[in-house]
Order: sequence, then C-alpha cells, then structure tokens
Amino acid sequence: MSLVPKQQGNNTVVDPPPQTPQLMGPAVVEAQSQNNRSERPFWREFLSVISVLIAAFLLAFVLITYVFQTYQVDGSSMQSTLYNNDRLIVWKVARTWGRITGHQYIPKRGDIIIFTENLTNYGQVGYKQLVKRVVGLPGDTVVINNGYVTIYNSAHPKGFDPDKTLPYSKSIKIPYTVGDMTYKLRSNQLFVMGDNRPVSEDSRSFGPINANQIIGQLVLRAWPFSKAQIF
Repeated sequence: MSLVPKQQGNNTVVDPPPQTPQLMGPAVVEAQSQNNRSERPFWREFLSVISVLIAAFLLAFVLITYVFQTYQVDGSSMQSTLYNNDRLIVWKVARTWGRITGHQYIPKRGDIIIFTENLTNYGQVGYKQLVKRVVGLPGDTVVINNGYVTIYNSAHPKGFDPDKTLPYSKSIKIPYTVGDMTYKLRSNQLFVMGDNRPVSEDSRSFGPINANQIIGQLVLRAWPFSKAQIF
C-alpha cells in the first residue's frame, strides 16, 4: 500500500481525502497475513531445513552407492589410455542390478573396471580401489608367454590375442607383457591387467579377481576437458 505525501506551499497543507473502511479492508487483511507468516514457530522452520538437508544427503548416498561415482586416477598403470589425475565417472547400475536380481555382474572383455583388492602382501596397506582392463572372462584359459597374451575358450580353441583383436587395440599400443603363466578362470573370476604392462600391478601379481569385487565400469573421462572421452 502506498501513501500520498503531504504537499506544503503557500503556508497550506493538502491532505488526501480519508479512505473509507471498505478501501482499508484489503490492506488490513494483507497486514494480518504477513503477521501470521512472521509468527510461524521457529521449530517448524528448523525442521523444514533439516528435512531438506537429510533428503539431499540420502539422495547423494543412494546415487554414489548404487548409480555412479567419481574417481581420480593415481598412477600410470593405465597409460596410454588413462593418465595420472584424470577424473573419471564410473557407472554402478549394472552391478547394482545384478545384486538386486541375484545374478552375477560380468563385464565385457575389454571393459575398464574399478574393483577392490587386498594389497597387504604387495607392500601396501589393506584394500585399495584399482582401475584395470578386463582381459579374461569366466571359463577362459589365460596364457602369458614371450610377451604376449593368449585366450583359449570354447569359442576360440586355437586361442586369440585380445591385445591385437579387441577394439582397444586400434587406439593404443600395448607394450611387452611381462610374465610366464597360465590361469584357468572359474565361473566367477576375471583376469585384469593395466594397459601399461611394465609398471602395472594386476592379475599377474595377485591373480584373478572375483566378480563380487567389482565396483563399477568406467564410462567417461570427465577431466581434463580437452581429453574427455566416453568408454
């Protein structure tokens, strides 16, 4: 509501005509409404804020636990695919759905995954989250010899080299693979290795991993922007 100021001049003062009660009604109602809002109990406002914060926390918890999570690369074991300090987005939905339905989540050969591994016996403390590429799948026989990896299974009884035949071989050159070993993978096991084989601590060191160790699959490098990439 606006008020008309008094005008002074020639020693006279002009006032606006008095308002009728009917015109004052809406203004009085408005003022009463504002007073009611200002008199809302403090505890209601406090509970409202707390409810919003709890809802935001629960939403963030659900998203990070079951949907996706961000990571930062620490080390050079995945060069020249991933580099130190790269920021990654890891997708967890497939693993989450597998646990809900009681089915084992098995990624595709060539996928890059995040998983947990106990490195106590390898000069490090406890469990760490590692990023590696899936090379061997359940049922495969993985043979490493003379710097090469060969996979044998029912579909390839004569064997094949994943580092030369899978799509990732077109964009990166895998260096000499150190080791002389043979692994027959069980129904829940995967053989994982870093792309930078000479410095990567992977299944050649700690053996195959179990599917239930998987946290999620790499889907996006978000940083640096100049190297953003969908996997």
